[in-house]
Amino acid sequence: MHATEPSMIGVENKEARRAPGAEQVPAIRQIDVVLKPLSRPELSGLAKIVIKKFPFLVGKAHPTFSRYKNKNEHGRERSYLSRRHAYIFQKGGQAYIEDLASINGTFVDGLRLQERAVPLKDGAVVAFGGEHFVYRVGITRECGDEPVPSVARAPTAEGVPTASVASPPIAEGMSAETPLSNRTKFVGAATSFLKILCVGDEPKDDELKDDGPADSALPSAGAKAPLVKRLPRGRAMLLLSEIASLLASDEPDRARRRWWKAAAVVGILGALVLTNYFWSASEHDLNDAFARGEYARAAELASRLLDRHPDDVELKARATEAALKANVPAWIAKVRARDFDAAKGVLAGMSVLATRDADLRHLIDELQWLSDLERLVSARGGPQAPIRIYADEDRIERLVGRWNDDTGEHQRVLVRIASYVPQFGDWYGEALTHLRKLQSESAVYLPVIERVKASISTELARDVPDAVGPVLTETAEKYPGLGGLDSVRQDLARYIEIRREARTPKSGRLFALLRGARFATTPFQQSLRALAASGQLPSADLMQQYDAATQAWRDGRATEAFAGLQQMMAAGPWGEAASTELERRQGVTARYAALQESRDTNGFVDQLLAFRASLDADEDVYFLRATAPDLNLQRDKIIARAQDAMNRARTLWQQYRSNGPIDAAQRIKTSISDQFRTRALLLADASRYAQQAFLIYSQVDAAGAGQWAAIRDEIESEARQQRSALHDLGNVLEPGLLKAKLELLGEPNE
Repeated sequence: MHATEPSMIGVENKEARRAPGAEQVPAIRQIDVVLKPLSRPELSGLAKIVIKKFPFLVGKAHPTFSRYKNKNEHGRERSYLSRRHAYIFQKGGQAYIEDLASINGTFVDGLRLQERAVPLKDGAVVAFGGEHFVYRVGITRECGDEPVPSVARAPTAEGVPTASVASPPIAEGMSAETPLSNRTKFVGAATSFLKILCVGDEPKDDELKDDGPADSALPSAGAKAPLVKRLPRGRAMLLLSEIASLLASDEPDRARRRWWKAAAVVGILGALVLTNYFWSASEHDLNDAFARGEYARAAELASRLLDRHPDDVELKARATEAALKANVPAWIAKVRARDFDAAKGVLAGMSVLATRDADLRHLIDELQWLSDLERLVSARGGPQAPIRIYADEDRIERLVGRWNDDTGEHQRVLVRIASYVPQFGDWYGEALTHLRKLQSESAVYLPVIERVKASISTELARDVPDAVGPVLTETAEKYPGLGGLDSVRQDLARYIEIRREARTPKSGRLFALLRGARFATTPFQQSLRALAASGQLPSADLMQQYDAATQAWRDGRATEAFAGLQQMMAAGPWGEAASTELERRQGVTARYAALQESRDTNGFVDQLLAFRASLDADEDVYFLRATAPDLNLQRDKIIARAQDAMNRARTLWQQYRSNGPIDAAQRIKTSISDQFRTRALLLADASRYAQQAFLIYSQVDAAGAGQWAAIRDEIESEARQQRSALHDLGNVLEPGLLKAKLELLGEPNE
């Protein structure tokens, strides 16, 4: 296009407007569209957009939006715009808006635009790519009154034919429309998404054929016949022409080098052609995979294309879509089946596809957060299960805290995934229901858990573990929905027993208790290690020696076990404890030998049961296995003895209930009345026979004891209540009297 052509056309237009006799037609209505930002106050800073020329392109590369690239509050939201997002154009005096297949959509009054343009109305609200670039539409219209020439014609002289003076001569065989199409076309307001096509240049002097006058000419023009324009050469012909000119030389000694140059040029061009071919072929395969619904193949193809074109935004969007459609349905199925390891594997496969796609990695992180949420809900036993102290609070705080840090971004990402995978939209609502319940429960129970944990740590640091019990009891009464307190109570009881045995001289049970100590709560584990480090408990080396001696004892190698304990007896203050355990094990060996000698006597069954009752279930397993055959031979007699003991317990319990339980008046008396003595003995004997029966059942028929469990529980519950009530009177009764009354009720079952 020549530089002088635009100005010449402008002159022609001015002359046309000044020409007399021009037809007067109304001017085209002028439309101004103003987009006023409506973003949230905390995201202010968007500029008003005034559109006076149409069409107007909306996209991240457009200067109107690219200026926000380096602004923190707008730069991230700008990434949700596509390069060619939407455009606004004028048609018939009306402004229209059309979405250009953008990834995150264009919305008018909350409705997402489909594949067609819709008119823009004054006062409408438009949003591009989300909730950030939101504008109120303002439209103003102006009607011009300047006459606009419909056709500019030159004046004709009288007697001259009515041929157009400005029209060039028409060559033979050429259409009359050729001169009109053989001109450069100008567009008043072009944008980056319009392709402006121009016809060939005007004929130049060296392109005209000087073959003589044409066969015919216009009689009124008196000009020469037009010359025929040479057809433009194609790219291939131009390439060959350039190569030929390169090879043409009058110097034979340079011909070989010119051939090498030509070969290099052809090779480079061939490589470009092949690259373009394979790129087009890969893109065609990608489109074909999408059309067939083969999203796994489409994701792989898109990933390969991204390796060669890492900055292609549209290709990244398609890669993200393919990866989600290929993997999210399988991930949902794994999460629903509570196979969270397999679900993690699906996301790991997606991460391979996200090597060059940061946007996809962000979506994968969101899916992993949802998977962790559902794993927590499942591990707790379902959404209705209580929060467990020392088990759930850290994970709940981490998951809920991440959601609360940027709730809007989480919701936007979830909606985006659902736009690609519809079944995800049906599922993630259920997950968010679980989240809301966790948010509600955590607001109540997490502060309580922190207070309880602080109290436990404080009392253990003061070495007053008995003070932890009342704290747990009070917490359970005030917050019955808090779980995990039973586990804390068990750890507390085990810890108190270890501390008591550690303070008891010559305690033979300390090593056994430490060997079997398994604490579920962290403070008790830490406190136990601190006691060992300070010398208040046996050291780790001493415990290893004990473990070796105990393993030999469990395997039946008594001599080796005795030698190991004798070696420990020289280990300072803990030697006495090792000596006590050695005496116990030597006694077990002696009683076992005596049992074998009494095998044929009438009292063998009683001795067998007594011997097995004295064994430690964890350390004396060798002797439990050794006496198991004898126990099976006497099984019927033993079961009959257990049933007899349980029948006695039931009879005594019925007598106790018939006489009436021990009331407060009997407990508070300053002496032991006959009524209190009788009822206390009935309750104590019933409890003793029930314990004996269940001990026998546990050795031969644990399942058979189930029929007596209800009666045993009633007896033990009443016995505990009576002992507890007497302890509450410790400040009222004399210590000797209190001890005598407790002895009548029997020893505790704990």
